[in-house]
Amino acid sequence: MKAVIFDMDGVLFDTEAVCMQAWMEVAEKWGLPKMEEVFPLVIGLNANDSRQVVFDAYGEDFDYPLFREHTAAWFRDYVGKNGIPVKPGVREILEWLKSAGYAVGLASSTKRESVLSHLKHTGLDDYFSVVVGGDMVEHSKPLPDIYLLACERLGVEPGETYAIEDSPNGIRSAHRAGMCPVMVPDMIAPDEEMRRLSCVILEDLTQALAFLRERTAAE
Repeated sequence: MKAVIFDMDGVLFDTEAVCMQAWMEVAEKWGLPKMEEVFPLVIGLNANDSRQVVFDAYGEDFDYPLFREHTAAWFRDYVGKNGIPVKPGVREILEWLKSAGYAVGLASSTKRESVLSHLKHTGLDDYFSVVVGGDMVEHSKPLPDIYLLACERLGVEPGETYAIEDSPNGIRSAHRAGMCPVMVPDMIAPDEEMRRLSCVILEDLTQALAFLRERTAAE
């Protein structure tokens, strides 16, 4: 194996819960029912695909751009006050991958501009040779496009690349791309499908680092 490509939200940063809180807060103000059921459906999706999920829930005339404007403002306010919450073990695994000579990339359904901003503010930007955002493909996860693009830009074959993901949509995307999906669950617990599609399911990035070390030593 030559490369590792990370998802961002829920893997590097503990931001999925913050995003959900933003959506829930705005939904309550707007009087939108069942947002606790709608939000999990958009985890791992880019803006295009998230829009359709929301339309399916609240109708085609729903003002999705305004809704996302309000949720983004809530998110920015939270981050401005509290910073971006970095997951435990992030720096350790990135440092080890760098020292071990792996190619390292990032493939997130979040817009690339936001991804780069998050990486810069947390001091992680220098670890990634390639950053692919959800706005760089028409359809993001669970389709394989975003991971295929990331592999192409890294100059590696999907079959020689690990994908570290937290969401079912991300695991489906990596599996369809022909990669080795490593699931580190965040908000959604793995089910039988995830156990079937993942190379391994681990509790956190510390376990992921131990797994990669062991696999590297065995190669």
